[in-house]
Amino acid sequence: MSESKESGERLETYRAKRDFSVTAEPAGGDPGAESRQFVVQRHRARRLHYDLRLEVDGVLVSWAVPKGPTLDPKARQLAVHVEDHPIEYFDFEGVIPKGEYGGGDVIVWDWGTWEPSGTDDPARAIADGELHFDLHGQKLSGRFVLIRREKERSGKEQWLLLHKNDDAARPGWDPEDHPRSVKSGRTNDEVAAAPESLWRSDLPAGEAAVQLGDATSLPSWTAPSEDELAALDELGTRGTWEVQGRELRLTNLNKVLFPGRDDDGDNIDGDGNVNKAPVTKRDLIRYYAMIAPFMLPYLAGRPVNAHRFPDGITRPGFWHKEIPDYAPEWITRWRNVEADPGETECYAVLDSVPALVWMANYAAVELHPWTSRLPNVHEPTWALIDIDPGEQTTFAQILELARLYRTALEHLGVQGMPKVTGKRGVQIWVPVRPGYSFADTRAWVEKVSRAVGRIRPELISWEWHKDRRRGLARLDYTQNAINKTLVAPFSTRPSPGAPVSVPIRWDELDDPDLRPDRWTIPTVIDRVHNVGDPLAPLIGRAQDLPTL
Repeated sequence: MSESKESGERLETYRAKRDFSVTAEPAGGDPGAESRQFVVQRHRARRLHYDLRLEVDGVLVSWAVPKGPTLDPKARQLAVHVEDHPIEYFDFEGVIPKGEYGGGDVIVWDWGTWEPSGTDDPARAIADGELHFDLHGQKLSGRFVLIRREKERSGKEQWLLLHKNDDAARPGWDPEDHPRSVKSGRTNDEVAAAPESLWRSDLPAGEAAVQLGDATSLPSWTAPSEDELAALDELGTRGTWEVQGRELRLTNLNKVLFPGRDDDGDNIDGDGNVNKAPVTKRDLIRYYAMIAPFMLPYLAGRPVNAHRFPDGITRPGFWHKEIPDYAPEWITRWRNVEADPGETECYAVLDSVPALVWMANYAAVELHPWTSRLPNVHEPTWALIDIDPGEQTTFAQILELARLYRTALEHLGVQGMPKVTGKRGVQIWVPVRPGYSFADTRAWVEKVSRAVGRIRPELISWEWHKDRRRGLARLDYTQNAINKTLVAPFSTRPSPGAPVSVPIRWDELDDPDLRPDRWTIPTVIDRVHNVGDPLAPLIGRAQDLPTL
């Protein structure tokens, strides 16, 4: 499909201001169908401002809002009408080179859908100088109004942006109190320090957001549609579910896999709620289908070990590595030609939403991907730190040890990110460049761990066997070995309430409400939609480990 003449003409001002051989911004291409998306990008250029962009007639109609949009109904924010941007700019997060128009760092501060109010022709309303519209975002919601006032000397139109005093209004609400990206969970400082994308205006719009060298080449995935999820809910105890072009035969959908939690005052989520309801296999399948866009980047291209509980977690489970003969032909497989007699020869590689659903249908409660990716299975992509609690270790002590690792990594200039395990511990995942062996990462993690252990030796045991640790924690570096694995981010754990292993930001280690099993199947989807995945920007990062 070629770019429409109308939208192409509307983008001419945008294109004229940019040298597309330098900037990674998209030049603009096929406008696509009207979907009424909106995005707000927090943009630190010559001055900090927020760019409000509404999709209208195939382009992003844009206003620069110096103080940012707000839910405060008393605020009247200046909004300068700027040039239309191409649709491909919608989810851009990264840097625009200095010296280029708008040079600086950009995050996706909010996004969602919008709809005009009082008109079915928003382009005409904008031309007439007054637009009433409703936003449905992750931060912004409710009725907004844009009103044109006058032109600046530069010829740009000055508008006022205000929020109506409706149910979504929040007096005193300040956008600067909510600085993180809804796309990645990162701040502008973090994006500027380690950008994932550069905007290249010399390329077609669909190719203009160039991934930098430390970014992964993995594809992106989408969750099932509302219609697909409704079809899952309508199935009886068994049936065929068609999801993303694949038909899957699902069984025992109403079988309880996880009992609810007891209200003992400890096992509560961040809102003070206890997940007392039992969790069925249908719930597990639905969860893995919905979390797939966030989870699959940690699974794709890697053999996976599954911990299955077909009779529920109150009965013993078992580890399953060998892909069964009855698995669908479209499931990706990897054959380990180095397997010794009796070892697993053929593994499943989960690289699609249907593949993840298929595994969930076999009650694969826990998923443990390899640390290395195919085809270079002897080269890890992560160095793993596992703070393994002892019987007498408190979670406060686990957090203390995690903060010591935070200090150590900051001192070394190494990037990593913590993850609560969903049980009692905390892990830290450190990305590494290609070329390291497991012996390299194991030795490096051991040296860092020994240094941490010397600071609080009374909390640590280096004994391998748990019965010799005197109830103390172990800083486990031995998981850095081929086919030794840690639980995947966003995997469930076999405990009541269906807790989930969730990546967190470093500052969340200081949150008094943090628990290792704080998030469960019913709550983790809201978390990732609100704050993103803090670990995701590190996937594929080519990082050197400094010599110790």
